[in-house]
Amino acid sequence: MKDELRQLLENCIETGSEEDLKALSILMEGVQRKINRKNNIYLDGILHMEKKIDNHSCEIIIPLNPTLDNNLGIVHGGITATVIDTAMGTLANNLLPEGYGAVTNQLNIHYIAPGAGEQLRCRAEIVHQGTKTMVVSGEAYRSDGKKIAHATGTFFIIKK
Repeated sequence: MKDELRQLLENCIETGSEEDLKALSILMEGVQRKINRKNNIYLDGILHMEKKIDNHSCEIIIPLNPTLDNNLGIVHGGITATVIDTAMGTLANNLLPEGYGAVTNQLNIHYIAPGAGEQLRCRAEIVHQGTKTMVVSGEAYRSDGKKIAHATGTFFIIKK
């Protein structure tokens, strides 16, 4: 595995453009964040997520870079949805007792404005906490403070 990875990495370094190498560097830094336990899962590391959580809300901030853009040069809607869903799910899971987890059952997202700037900030709050489901709301903001998306999610509560 290591030899194959070295060969792939050397080929990317040798043939990639400066833009390709910057993207590779961002992705590798993200994997390193997971390895160093700064983030719990690879996705959190690759997106360079910084989380703040308490019993009432969860906030996630990610730096924006061209690897997250769509072909229009703005943040891909799937990235926005992923970060909002992660904020909502993190909050839901944080509120559950040991041995239980929350998984997304339904995600509704309304895109309001293009994502651009230096960072994306997503904030989630509980709307309803039941014994079998939770409903959570989330919002995403760009660097200048403009709201770019509003979402709601329903989460199943399951035994781990």
